[in-house]
Amino acid sequence: MELRQILYFIEVAKREHVTEAAQSLHVAQSAVSRQISLLEAELEVPLFNREGRNVKLTQIGKVFLEHVEKAVAELDIAKEKIEDYLNPELGVVRLGFATSLSIHTLPIVLSQFRSDYPDVAFQLHQGSTRYLIDSIEKGELDIAFAAPVPLNHESIEGTIFYMEKLWAILPVHHPLAESSSIRLSDLRREAFVSFRPGLPLHESVKEACSAAGFQPKFTFEGEDMDTIKALVASGFGVALIPEQSALELSHELVRKPISEPEVSRPVGIMVPRTRELAPSEKLLYRYLRNFYNRLDRFGQ
Repeated sequence: MELRQILYFIEVAKREHVTEAAQSLHVAQSAVSRQISLLEAELEVPLFNREGRNVKLTQIGKVFLEHVEKAVAELDIAKEKIEDYLNPELGVVRLGFATSLSIHTLPIVLSQFRSDYPDVAFQLHQGSTRYLIDSIEKGELDIAFAAPVPLNHESIEGTIFYMEKLWAILPVHHPLAESSSIRLSDLRREAFVSFRPGLPLHESVKEACSAAGFQPKFTFEGEDMDTIKALVASGFGVALIPEQSALELSHELVRKPISEPEVSRPVGIMVPRTRELAPSEKLLYRYLRNFYNRLDRFGQ
């Protein structure tokens, strides 16, 4: 089995058309067909069903594709690692961010890092904490910002940079809008607008309300912070959101700190526990830790 055969197979599977795959690969169609035939002969299974000019993966072909794509991704990572080791200031860092995260210091530290190491490139990804963990485990991400930060995960090492408070946001005409701060129990009869179940911020809201002695009633559960703010402004309920996300609100909303109980979540980064970071990744990792350690000493 040759790497060329694998690459031809992946391209044909993606396009479901041998001619188009050959054009994309800049080789003759006959060369692609021959290599696919040789691959099927070696594996002793058909990988494609022929449907006129098009081809469709067989069931075993789908299984084979899933595994060889991971293998090719690992080869690409290996090449990147070698390039990084040759020059740690000339690598590519794949950096992830949790969907519900809003860090006003992050653009600052990344801008400073790029100024100091202009030849280190970034690939940026965003998704749920579960997606980021899966991506790190698969080798698709190197470092990811998350909240909360997993500390006892078997394959993920978490580092907490700081604790971020959750604030209440209310419509500007809410009875509590003039209060300097509110107790969470003051909202026990309110409807809540929040992120959907399964996302960490939803669980943080449920746990906080439970600690205050009540179970929140949710009228909306989504994935977008701007939508949550807009629904609160429209009177669909109140919300608990990270302090940094509450810094920018429309004139239709007010933000209030919660005095009792204090609600917060850990913010930090995740890296793989089961593999060593490449030099460019270590460079960024140390840079981030030093930056947030300085902020912690002098106050954010």
